[in-house]
Amino acid sequence: MTTTPLSAAAERLRIRSGANSGQTAGLAPGHVQANLAILPADWAGDFLRFCQANPRPCPLLAVSEVGDPRLPTLGHDIDIRTDVPRYRVYRDGVLSAEPTDIGDLWQDDFVAFLIGCSFSFEEALLADGLPVRHIAMNRNVPMYETSIPCTPAGRFGGTMVVSMRPMVPKDAIRAIQITSRFPSVHGAPVHFGDPAAIGIRDIAQPEHGEAVPIEPGEVPVFWACGVTPQVAIRTARPPIAISHSPGAMLITDLLNTHLSVL
Repeated sequence: MTTTPLSAAAERLRIRSGANSGQTAGLAPGHVQANLAILPADWAGDFLRFCQANPRPCPLLAVSEVGDPRLPTLGHDIDIRTDVPRYRVYRDGVLSAEPTDIGDLWQDDFVAFLIGCSFSFEEALLADGLPVRHIAMNRNVPMYETSIPCTPAGRFGGTMVVSMRPMVPKDAIRAIQITSRFPSVHGAPVHFGDPAAIGIRDIAQPEHGEAVPIEPGEVPVFWACGVTPQVAIRTARPPIAISHSPGAMLITDLLNTHLSVL
C-alpha cells in the first residue's frame, strides 16, 4: 500500500509535536531541506564571512534577523526553535546536549543561518535513475571529516566535512553533471576515489551518519557537506552555538527545482 507523502508544512508540524525526532531524508519530496547553525550576534559576522568564503560546504539559503526565530523566506510558519527534529548544543566548542526543542535555550541575540543540503540534489539523481545507496537502505548518509582545509574567516576555520555516495564510474560521471546544476546545495563533488587522499582513515567508520557498503566496481563519490560548520564551531569555541543533528534537517517550503541553475 502506497502512502501519500506529507507536505513540508505537515512534516514540520509532526516534528514540532515530537512525532519525528530522527532523520528527514526522503520526507516532503520536492522540498528543500536545510542545515542549521545558530550563533550569538557578536559571532554572526565572522560566521557569515566564513560561509561566504566557503560556498561549497556552506551555501547560504537564509539568515534570520537577530533574536527572531522565524524564517519567512523559507516558510511562513517556521519556528527554528521547534521545527528541527534534533539539535546539537555546543558550549565553548564542546557538544553538551542533543535536545528536540531549543525554546528554553533561545537568546535575544541569536542569529540563525540556514545552509543548503545535499538531500535536494539526491532527488535529481533519483529522477535520472541513479541509485542512492543510503536512501535504498533507509539509512542516514555517511559523512566524514577530512583534511581539506576551509578558508578561514575571523574566528572560524577548520576542515571540510563531506558526504559520500558509492557509484559505478559511469553513474559517477552523470552525477557530476547533474549536481553541478545545484550550487545552492553543494554542487558537484569535491573528490572521488581514494578516501585517504582527503584524509579519511576508514571509509567504514564515518564520523557522522551511517556507513553504507561499497560494492565491487564502485567508487566512493564525495560532496561538500553542511555539517562543516559544526567543525568550524568546535574550532572557534563560541560560548554557545546550536546546530542540527546530522541528517535531521529543517524542511522548508522552497522547491528543489527552483535551485537548479539550468
